[in-house]
Amino acid sequence: MLNSAPPVLPVQQAGSVHTAPVAATSGTRRISSADLLGQQRMVEIAHQGNIYQLRVTAAGKLILTK
Repeated sequence: MLNSAPPVLPVQQAGSVHTAPVAATSGTRRISSADLLGQQRMVEIAHQGNIYQLRVTAAGKLILTK
């Protein structure tokens, strides 16, 4: 059998038009932070009766807090 490499998907950072190839994990759903956050710097995520905040820091990193 031939082994095939995993598919390569483009990744776009918020506010950027540059795309970088990143190997996708088979069966894993990938959502860009730009799609989650839109123009906001924070979104709330409801999970098992709790509310979490996903925030973008001043340095452009993501932080998830309860």
